[in-house]
Amino acid sequence: MPEVKVDGLCKQFGDNAVLREVTFTINDGEFFTLLGPSGCGKSTTLACIAGLERPSGGTIAVGSAVFADDSTFVPPEGRNLGMVFQSYALWPHMTVAQNLAMPLKIRKVDRRRQDELISEALGKVGLAELKDRYPHQLSGGQQQRVALARALVYSPSVLLLDEPLSNLDAQLREQARAWLKRLQEELGITTVYVTHDQEEALALSDRIAVMSKGDMVQIGTPTEIYERPATAEVAAFVGRCNFLKGTMTTPTEVRLDCTGQTIAVPPGAAATGQAVSVAIRPERLEILSAGRTPPDDVNVLSAQVLTSSYIGSRYEYGLRLGDHVIQAETTRPGLTGEVTLVVEPAACLLYPTTDALPKDVEALITIAQ
Repeated sequence: MPEVKVDGLCKQFGDNAVLREVTFTINDGEFFTLLGPSGCGKSTTLACIAGLERPSGGTIAVGSAVFADDSTFVPPEGRNLGMVFQSYALWPHMTVAQNLAMPLKIRKVDRRRQDELISEALGKVGLAELKDRYPHQLSGGQQQRVALARALVYSPSVLLLDEPLSNLDAQLREQARAWLKRLQEELGITTVYVTHDQEEALALSDRIAVMSKGDMVQIGTPTEIYERPATAEVAAFVGRCNFLKGTMTTPTEVRLDCTGQTIAVPPGAAATGQAVSVAIRPERLEILSAGRTPPDDVNVLSAQVLTSSYIGSRYEYGLRLGDHVIQAETTRPGLTGEVTLVVEPAACLLYPTTDALPKDVEALITIAQ
């Protein structure tokens, strides 16, 4: 399978720059996810790779084949890429087998070979016995598998998936996610996946590209994206974070605005005197048991329990910290009143400003209760 190279990709719709100098390379056999909120440009990037949109600038190549540059534009039918849409786009008047036959007929595959390829593709997705059914006779999960089988039936060089699980309910989506990852690994096909679901991206991907307002903000493994987000915006979008404003008092200490106390942070992230935001994941805040002495090498914070929510595997607590409300997670039930929080300095992510944060996240940071 070839690698995918996108270099300096730009797309304009009138005066609106939807994509600005987007550059990335997808390795052979990699599951690569474009992640971001609605309107960030991820689906437009996928459409440009598929040939459904013509770039305003930049280069797109798969292996040695250049699909788009200043002088070249190969239409979708000339790219041999498999595409699965959010809506599945199945023809309702055709059976499952007939839906899979359409791309083969376009490629002038003979009838006997069509039957072989259709049986093979449906076998990969576990639907061989449903080839004579119509789409309305299938569940949402089965329709999703048919759409995937149709994209695989002609052995595409790259598989493009545009939020294919978003129409499924939560439980079925989890099952489909595990099945899709297993199938992709078995086939070894290079896959470009678009989603706004952070959990889905973390679970499926070999690497993730986080996009915002037409720009590529960070590319990395799921661990890198979650544990070391490059910006406050990435930290806020991928998972959940508490943001506490403060000022650097030394290269390794921040004075928090909400409590006035000083906490230790990793060195080198900001200069002394600089205004910063300290981002802390809820699960990295440990709630100490009564009577337990905090270790010497952690930050200690006093907070007031406001709310408690049981979500199956853990409890989520809303806590008042000074004039801020923060979130913490634990397996301990029934906490009330004053509690002691501890957090390791290494778990305190530091960002110079909060200017890059969306307005709704910025409002949550400054909320006072």
